[in-house]
Amino acid sequence: MTMDGLTLLRTRASIGPKHLAEPGPDEAQLRLMLEAALHAPDHGELVPYRFKVVSGDARQDMSRLFGEAARRAGKDDAGVALDEERALRPPVTVAVVARVDMGHPQVPAHEQWVALGGALANFLNAAHALGFGGKMLSGAKVRDPGLVAAFCEPGETLVGWIALGTPLKAPKPRAPKAGGEAALTHWVAAQR
Repeated sequence: MTMDGLTLLRTRASIGPKHLAEPGPDEAQLRLMLEAALHAPDHGELVPYRFKVVSGDARQDMSRLFGEAARRAGKDDAGVALDEERALRPPVTVAVVARVDMGHPQVPAHEQWVALGGALANFLNAAHALGFGGKMLSGAKVRDPGLVAAFCEPGETLVGWIALGTPLKAPKPRAPKAGGEAALTHWVAAQR
């Protein structure tokens, strides 16, 4: 897929796992997505994030972990089965992990979180440019101790998972977000 940059940015939309099919991105395509992510603004070049790819047989292991998390959350057998199945839907899943240095002497935590957000946006935009659909998923699972232990090193935060694959159909064109106009205003200094 080739398109100019503004068209790319204005047409990317989240596509959920049930609307994704094989093939998912291969290793070379994932590397391109990472390269795009690494070009996001990052004060101090700290790279306060990690992307952990779940593909192939590892999808079964993640499905089992999602099922265990569902049990810990008190879900019944049907809820457990649904969470296990949801983990298997996308051809490729990428765990997003934050590695924020809360005591960094020059780069405050909020700037590191912004860097992660920029990297995530670039990663998803690169997936779109390569013809893949994707969606960032999070929810209560990111706080489950078993899933945190499986995906994070000490001091890291599990942010969520990106579901990736080939869209089953083109996303519907989106209207501008309600209230979006209020997101751009002109600042004027206060009168003294």
